Order: sequence, then structure tokens, then C-alpha cells
Amino acid sequence: MAMLANIALRAVLKSSVGVLRESVALSVKPWTCSSALLSGPRVGCGAGGFAVPAPVRHYARVAKKKKKTGPESQLSDFPSTMLKMDYTAVPLAQTTDDVVRRLLSLELASHGEKLQLKKEQLVAKVQRDENDRSSVEVRVAILTARIRNYQEHLQKHHKDKANKRRMLMAIDRRKKLLKNLRLVNYDAFEKVCEQLGITYTFPPEYYRRATRRWLAKKAFCIKVFKEVQKQKAEQRLMKQRLASAGTEAAKITAVETQ
Repeated sequence: MAMLANIALRAVLKSSVGVLRESVALSVKPWTCSSALLSGPRVGCGAGGFAVPAPVRHYARVAKKKKKTGPESQLSDFPSTMLKMDYTAVPLAQTTDDVVRRLLSLELASHGEKLQLKKEQLVAKVQRDENDRSSVEVRVAILTARIRNYQEHLQKHHKDKANKRRMLMAIDRRKKLLKNLRLVNYDAFEKVCEQLGITYTFPPEYYRRATRRWLAKKAFCIKVFKEVQKQKAEQRLMKQRLASAGTEAAKITAVETQ
């Protein structure tokens, strides 16, 4: 049984080799080796040989992510060697060694400390005097720094709905303050917009879509208003008539008494 299995296996191998040689002979001339098929090392280029092309492996390559170059942050104008706001007035912090000075500088400061320094910088541009901390100009400067911080945050995390809502609320609050400041003190309004780089846009005019229900309601209100005005005119006329009648009766009684 083992001999029969070996004989059958040899017959199958010979038939497969013959089929392979016939298929290669159709594409390549006999007794030659095609250089186009041999991209790798040559295998069996003698008489009756054939060329075996090198295997092609397509490996997956990692896609290179392009760095997004967004707008420059409002905190980028601070140098890293600048001291924190709490240590700028300390004379010992100016003469200390490099390690301690690095700990007290903005290089290792948090984002909140840098934002507080930016608020103070904007407040110093528009405040009326050194002790001014509650005027409209100061509140507009603080809201401006906060709004720009929200905008930078939402450019990286555009699905943060909570901070987006806070930003819109701060924008509405600043718009109301600027509107009141424009009506009260126009020179201060222009100075604030120029120093903080704010572009003030006027609110759109009131517009309401004219539906059939709204038109019917408006016509009914106009009709009621006209009826009320007509009744008031009649009442005024009656009062005038009564007053005139009273004066005439008084004159008649006065004449009779004489």
C-alpha cells in the first residue's frame, strides 16, 4: 500500500510540473529568460527552465497626520521667562537662582494663571484709574479675555456644548454692556473697541414671518383699538356737552337772579 501511494504521488507531481511548464512556455519563448518577470533572483534559467517572479508584499503604511495650524493663541505673546503675577512685585524673585526663577516663571505656570495675567493686561488698557475694578470698560475687558479663551478651547474640542453655551452667554453679556456704553459715553466705547480689538455689529432689525394667524390677530387688534378710540371720543364729546350745558345753566340762573 505504501508503494502504491508513493507511485501515485510521483505521478501527480509530474503532471503538475508539466502543466506549469506549458503555461510558462506560452508567455516566454523557449531557451530564453524574460527579464521583466525576473524582478528578483533568477531561478532555473537553463534549458527547459522558467522564471519565477518575486513575491510582491503590500505592507500597510501608517498615514501621516498633518499638523493643524490654527490661529495663534492669545497667551502666546507672554515670554516663558516672565514671572507670575504674584511674584512680579517681590524683589527677591529677581535675584534668585535659575532653578527657583524657573519655578516662579510662566514656563511651569498653569493655564489659569496665564489667563489671569492676560485679563490684567487687558484691564490695564481700558481702566479709568489704578483702582478701577468695576466699571463697564473693565467688565468688557474681562469678558473679552474669557470669550477668546472659550474660542480657542472650542477649536480643539468642537463637541463641548457646555463651554459653547458659556461662550454665547458671555458674548451676549458683553454686547449689552457695549450697547449701554455706546449710548452713555461714545468716546469710551470707541476707546474700548480700539484697545481690545472688538468689532461692534448692530443687531438685526426685528422681523417676524407673516402667517395667516398673525395677520388675523393683527387685524383684530387694530379693529379693537379703533373701537376703543371711538368710544373714548364719544365719552369726551359727552363730557364737553355736559360741561357746556352746565355753563349755560349757570349763566341762565345768574341772569334770573339779577
